Formats: sequence, C-alpha cells, structure tokens
Amino acid sequence: MTISRYRIIALIAIVLLLLVGMTSQWNFISRHVLHQYKNAYVNPVFEPVLADPSVIRAEDGYFYAYGTEDEWKPGEKVKLGPIVKSADLVHWDYVGDAFATRPAWKKDGGIWALDIHRFNDQYYLYYSISEWGDANPGIGIAVSDSPAGPFEDKGKLLDSFDSGVRNSIDPMMFVDEDGTPYLFWGSFNGIYGIQLSADGLSVVGEKFQIAGKDFEGPYLIKRGSYYYFFGSMGSCCAGKDSIYLVSAGRSESLKGPYLNAEGRDIMDGPGTVILRGEGASKEDGEGDGNGNGNGNANGQKEKRFVGPGHNAIIQDDAGTDWIVYHAIDASNPLLPNEATRRPLMIDPIKWVDGWPTIKDGIPSKTKRSGPIWKK
Repeated sequence: MTISRYRIIALIAIVLLLLVGMTSQWNFISRHVLHQYKNAYVNPVFEPVLADPSVIRAEDGYFYAYGTEDEWKPGEKVKLGPIVKSADLVHWDYVGDAFATRPAWKKDGGIWALDIHRFNDQYYLYYSISEWGDANPGIGIAVSDSPAGPFEDKGKLLDSFDSGVRNSIDPMMFVDEDGTPYLFWGSFNGIYGIQLSADGLSVVGEKFQIAGKDFEGPYLIKRGSYYYFFGSMGSCCAGKDSIYLVSAGRSESLKGPYLNAEGRDIMDGPGTVILRGEGASKEDGEGDGNGNGNGNANGQKEKRFVGPGHNAIIQDDAGTDWIVYHAIDASNPLLPNEATRRPLMIDPIKWVDGWPTIKDGIPSKTKRSGPIWKK
C-alpha cells in the first residue's frame, strides 16, 4: 500500500512538472504569436513613394528609411531625400527631408539612392546626384548627429570622371569586420568598390570591380563565412512595364569573386534571382497617382506588384533578415507628375542551403507576420 502511494505521488509530481513545462512553452509561443499578429504587415508599408530605400535602426530605437528625391503631390515642394520613421518597420511616418537645399557641388541633377550608416558616432548619408543621361553623375556625403537630420553636406566624394566609372551612382557603404570602411557603387557599367578613409569622407587606394554590367543598386551583407551581394537588374522606372528584379551572389572574400548558385561569376552574367515582379495582367491600369487604380466590374482591384528592387536588408531581434525595397503597384503605377510611383515594401528572407530566398520569389500582398522586436 505504501509503495503504491509513493508511485501515485511520483506520478502526480511528474504530471505537474510536465504541465508546468508545457505552460511555460505555451506562454512563450503565445507571446511570439501575439507579437507577430500585433506587428502584422501588408505591402506596401509606406505610400505614395519611397524609392531606392535605405534603412537603419538608430540609437533612439526607431527605424529610419531614406528615399530618392520625388514630388509626392502637385504643388508641394519636391522632397529632397525624404525620411520616414517607424517603431516596428511596419508603420511609418514622414518626418522631413535629408536636405533643406540641394548640395552645391553639382549644378544639375536629382538626389537619388541615399545610403545611411552609423559611423564614427554620427549618421553618414551617401547619396547620388544625377539626371537621366548624365555624362558625369557623382556621389556625395553628408553627416548628422541625428538620423532625422538636418544633414550637413560634406561635398563630393567621387564622380564618373574622377573614378573612371560611367554612371557613378547608387552608393553603399560597407564596414568590414576589421573596421575598414568601403564604398560600393555602380549602375549598369559594372559594380565597383573602393576603400574609404578612416573618417569616411574621402576615398583611398584603387578601385576594384565585383560585378558586371547587369546590375545597379549594390547592397552587401556578411552572413557566416560568406559576403552576399544583392543587385538590381532591368528597368526600374517604366511604370507598370518596369521589369526590375533583385539578384544575388556570394563570395568568401569581400573583393570577390562573387558567384551565383550555379557557380558562375557575376562579372560575366546574372546572379541568382531572388525577387521579381508578378506577370502582366489585362487588369493593369494607370491609376490617378493617389492610390486609386482602375477597378474591375465590381469596382475592386487586386494589387499586383512589378519592378521590385533597389533593396536594403535589416535583421530583426529574432534573427530574421528582412529585405526592404520598392515596387510598383501595376494598377496605380504613376505619380501625378507621371514619374513612376514606387512605394516602400518589406518581406522576410529565408535562408536555404546558404542562399537567400523570398516566399514565392515575388512581393507579398496579403497580411503576414511582421518583424519581431524585443521592445
């Protein structure tokens, strides 16, 4: 009788321990699921436009994204490097422009493809100045103590004539693991890199090439033992006919060679495509530039995103990498001034056999679980 009683007590104790463990696990799962639901997103996450986005998680805990110069509404002042702010990468608010006035070192051209970094205890903003068909576009640098600006322009870093690289736009700063800063840049005339000075305000040494003429908008990250290159291919700005896409390569060395998943050097061909637009649809329309596309017979229009590209990447607190990019709603592809309307998009990256992948290889357009943040 005593032995049976002990057995019953032991069994009850085991069951209680299991219940405690299951409750703890359930609480963890519940918190995780509830957080994801709270931060669920539907693309686009910011409209009407934030083209060629760069993003940073600043010292104040907020996220800031920076876009190419655009005129958002008729009669409004052109936004000279618009800045938007978010607490969660999903809900964004416009907070101002990077520049109060245009940089004076180049007379003509728009402010394109800004790239933000925290460096030397300040916020460094590399940017392009160019116009379509520009013979000598260039890259400048501005700095600020605040991610919201104002940014103080430090002038030209390089241009096409200086560097010997045609179409010298689309800068991206990369700081290697040893602390050495580099600048990568280029647009359909080769992607190049060069070391930056310790203060990040000038270039030193000789340039080197890492990718061929298929790419623009370079972005690099280090994951594990590989450096990963992301570049955009195709036409960015042809409205609903844009065929922009994101392609990747990887290398064991920052300076290359970068190979695609088939082992081919991207100096000689395309990388591995990870994100492209959806196929054409007879329902595509021109829209009115204000978020109102042409409707179907029921007055409804399903979004179809084309031309995704010019990405940045940021990692959430759960270790998931998120690709941040622009794309075009084919039902509403133009701003009022007829420029291509490129709103801000996000999607998670899943790593498969050492390669980045996006679900279905196209921009998401349904409600999905968002980034996870500890705060």
